[in-house]
Amino acid sequence: MTRVSLRGVARRVARKQRMVAALPYARMPSQGARREEILQTAAVLFASSGLRTSLSEISDACGILPGSLYHHFDSKESIMVELVHRYHDDLDRVAKEALDTLHEPVPRAAEDRIVEFGRAIAECGVQHRAALLLTLYEPPMVAGEEFAGLALHTPSSIHAAMLELLRAGRASGAIRPGIDLGLLADRLCQSMLHVGVGVSHLTPGGDAVPDMRIRILLDGLARRSPADATLDRSNALRAARHAIERWDVPDEDADDRLEHLMAVARSEFGRRGYEATTMRDIATAAELSTGTVYRLLGSKDRLLLSVMSSYSDKVVAAWDAVVRSSASPLSKLDALMWVAINVLDRFSDEVRITLAWMRQSPPSTSSSPSLGVAFPTQLRHVKALLASGSRSGEIRLEGATAETRARCVLEAVWGAGAPVTAAGPAAARALARDTVLRGAATRA
Repeated sequence: MTRVSLRGVARRVARKQRMVAALPYARMPSQGARREEILQTAAVLFASSGLRTSLSEISDACGILPGSLYHHFDSKESIMVELVHRYHDDLDRVAKEALDTLHEPVPRAAEDRIVEFGRAIAECGVQHRAALLLTLYEPPMVAGEEFAGLALHTPSSIHAAMLELLRAGRASGAIRPGIDLGLLADRLCQSMLHVGVGVSHLTPGGDAVPDMRIRILLDGLARRSPADATLDRSNALRAARHAIERWDVPDEDADDRLEHLMAVARSEFGRRGYEATTMRDIATAAELSTGTVYRLLGSKDRLLLSVMSSYSDKVVAAWDAVVRSSASPLSKLDALMWVAINVLDRFSDEVRITLAWMRQSPPSTSSSPSLGVAFPTQLRHVKALLASGSRSGEIRLEGATAETRARCVLEAVWGAGAPVTAAGPAAARALARDTVLRGAATRA
């Protein structure tokens, strides 16, 4: 099988931008070529600058006047709609190709088909990074009806194809019984698509990211499969539960009116996105005057910092409690997944704010932190846990660099919370243990 070069895909996108800048505009391209040039340029700008990219910036990058751009697209949203349509069409294509492998004259191993499909999904996520970021969560409040409908429509073709591959794998004995295949299919697809959200694929050894993410979910990290009863008794999980319980402890010195306003602000930021939310919006939702809101909360920037600092402090406290506990590396990873599951279950507004922020300001470097999340520290902790677990023989994970392995495991930890909305915390934990720890594939 040919390995898909995701760094190569990213380089091709950047090269297209340089080519656009160097086009000899004295020779007018055809209408179709100009339209394609505008789309390619817009895709590069949206992928690097996010939703704030303006039509004037797109026209400047193309070397044309804004009026000329309107001959091809009547609005920024029409460009976004076209980019998302192309993204969805590409996902439909790779889904069909994956299903076609089920009818090959000489069938391949189930795991090989799943890994190959995963690579194709990851390539789509990287190549269509702009559309992926624009539809990452919910459509922005300023979006029109057509784009909002597209953004809310999660492509079902890749999930259906992945589910069929998993069913075929279970029928052949390659996938263990007892695992919810629908949740597993969604988890695999989201993990692969989100390769395009961050920039891990651009780091040294980044070409291995898609394969490693899938192998973690299929093969697991544990050299010997741990029992639920053993994991449930670990000091790490005990520390995680205690820290999570403290999230509900009220601050006796807190001002009730201020707490109410903070809750309203979290909800509005999560629903609208930070940039689209005004202090007047918050005041209206809280049924207070705008002046009162300013007196209590200060500026919008200060308010966002306060909301996300409180969230970050709780998450970091729970994470640190697990890392400091007296437990095995594998038990700590299990407990960290339980923290992640509870974060996505309990702090949905803050998660929405983070995703909306990424849509506005996409990660641009390997060290770009997510809003409110101590990424470098968490990456260092995971790297240490993997090293310790490898030395003790408890964890098996080979290939790529230590940095890439740690990044992939950190994604697996936070990705454990993905099924929460659809299935609840208990089902999310069961899937996390059956994939990240034990592996969904049948062991030889």
